[in-house]
Amino acid sequence: MKKIYNVAIVGLGQIGSYLYKEILTKRKEIQKKTGKIINIVAISAKNKNKKRKFKINKNIFFSDPLKLISEKKIDIIFECIGLSDGISKKVVEKAIANRIHVITPNKALIAKHGEHLSNMALKKKVNLEFEASVGGGIPILRTIKEGLATNKINKIYGILNGTCNYILTEMEKTGDSFKSVLKKAQDHGYAEPGNPKLDLNGYDTLAKVKILSALAFNKKISTSNCLMEGIENIESKDFDMADQLNLRIKLLGITEIVNNRLFERVHPCLVKKNTYIANVSGVMNAVILEGMPVGETVLQGEGAGPGPTSSALMSDFLSILRGNIKFPFGLPNNARESARIYDDKNYENSLYLRFEVNDKPGVLSQITKHLAKYKISIQRLIQIPDNTKKKASIIIITHSVKENNSNKCLRSINSIKNIIKKPVLIRLFNGNIY
Repeated sequence: MKKIYNVAIVGLGQIGSYLYKEILTKRKEIQKKTGKIINIVAISAKNKNKKRKFKINKNIFFSDPLKLISEKKIDIIFECIGLSDGISKKVVEKAIANRIHVITPNKALIAKHGEHLSNMALKKKVNLEFEASVGGGIPILRTIKEGLATNKINKIYGILNGTCNYILTEMEKTGDSFKSVLKKAQDHGYAEPGNPKLDLNGYDTLAKVKILSALAFNKKISTSNCLMEGIENIESKDFDMADQLNLRIKLLGITEIVNNRLFERVHPCLVKKNTYIANVSGVMNAVILEGMPVGETVLQGEGAGPGPTSSALMSDFLSILRGNIKFPFGLPNNARESARIYDDKNYENSLYLRFEVNDKPGVLSQITKHLAKYKISIQRLIQIPDNTKKKASIIIITHSVKENNSNKCLRSINSIKNIIKKPVLIRLFNGNIY
């Protein structure tokens, strides 16, 4: 086996910069653990002159990341740009085509193009590693691929986005608005300073769910549309009400096999305060796996920030240095089938519904008539008047209802003139409030 490994890092944002310093400061430790000498021979970023916490070595800097693959002898490349397409995809494709091992934290790229890229990697007999794409520093993918390799996993759920979990935790704790807490998350570096939409709308979590599904259930990555909702519409009054009901609001990613069909979804959930998942706070991530014969396995760790992500990248790095050539998704690609997809219109759950209305006679009656029309029965109803503004909040907890019925009902309710904004819907996790 080779003694000296040449390394390139493409993308010098928060993660790439942190990783660069980690490799430089831990080269001796890496050599002790693997017997390999590490040379960083190329780095690339969009802007060479951007202010960073380290000096750019001009001798190894490339503005064009594709050029460094052609001009340098590279054994392992880290792709830390983070796009699902474009230059991220081109870099990974060209690296694999040139028999270069690839390590990436890019969950959007893997969720969208993982099948294609893993096929390439298998043909070229190189590694495509993406432990850092799910769960930050939690070794969840390696746990599924190796630690639980002989278990039959039937369900995975958890908190997979540290940004959203931080925002929900702070809103509950401080009573501050979503906008105010988002600004705080951006100041701390937990949320993108420009456009954090992909974190907040559930897309980031769903990409991770798709990767988990492929690994846990030995399926090809699902390309179907999934139930996906974010946290942007949740307000401080929802936390007040959740507290009264002894519940807590969490954004959960869930994937499971239901009647031999794959059911993936991401949405806010009301969870009982005495449950494990309800007490995972701040930027923490937590993943719970249910399988046979292992039973329930819980993994928890920081899910936002360059430190945890770099930890997972380094884990993949050392694995390659030790000579572990593996199937990207745990099995040969021809042994993984396309999943049959569960129809989420049949998904049944109890719901928390909040309506903001003009406080006028007959409004509540109109809402309940619509609920009855779509066979939605009420478990609990709370009305909170605001006499100064002549408005009211109506909170309804329903019994179990099919997704299809609730969607149709809410569309019809939107026609009621005295409802002054879009209703808030939060699903209750695993049943009802009692």
